[in-house]
Amino acid sequence: MEVLGIDVGGSGIKGAIVNVDTGELITERHRIPTPKGALPEEVANEVAALVAHFDWKGKVGCGFPAIISNGMARSHGNIHKSWLGVRVDHLFAAATGLSFSVANDADAAGLAEMSFGVGKGKKGVVIMITIGTGLGSAVFFDGVLVPNVELGTVPYKKYERFEYYAADSVRKKEALTYKEWGSRFNSFLEFVERTFSPDLIVLGGGASKKIKKYQDQLILKTPVLPAAYQNNAGIIGAAMLATLKK
Repeated sequence: MEVLGIDVGGSGIKGAIVNVDTGELITERHRIPTPKGALPEEVANEVAALVAHFDWKGKVGCGFPAIISNGMARSHGNIHKSWLGVRVDHLFAAATGLSFSVANDADAAGLAEMSFGVGKGKKGVVIMITIGTGLGSAVFFDGVLVPNVELGTVPYKKYERFEYYAADSVRKKEALTYKEWGSRFNSFLEFVERTFSPDLIVLGGGASKKIKKYQDQLILKTPVLPAAYQNNAGIIGAAMLATLKK
């Protein structure tokens, strides 16, 4: 079965047509920059443009950078505060004329890795961390998702959120070396380890592709592995959402 998967992020909106039975991308990934300010109507217009790029007419799955409950944004994450309370699935459906299934973006990425990637068949507690504009997280126990666990939003020292200290966007903004940033990111992973005692931590998002540049800074008891699908995990997992919708 083929489904269009869309991954909405703080800096880019990415999509591809996915074979949800195998996790394979059927098309090349297409990316559109997230509109500055990321207002709902503007993001919806870009999502519609992405759908039009693929000339897609079927169901769509979408990962979104916020707590999502029954299609509604219960937080605004790293996007505009006006998203709070918006039925994201209805907004995107109205903009495209298609049926949308929407979930937290890290949860979607985790779904892909637990189904096809390094988390496949793994028992116990597995935590997926997506590294990008923010720090997303998805928690699984014996392969079952515990939705909307946003560990990157937990306060840390003087910072309102841990992700304001250790996200990849902070590395870029402050021109940190990977060694400097890796030490910060390790502090976040130590917090994750102390809180959940996980059996495995999986790293996704753009920075997962460059793990060799900072892996020496990751000093943990828990095994840490890059996502098999790296930055495509969010697209694959998003497509899978559409198959779960009743």
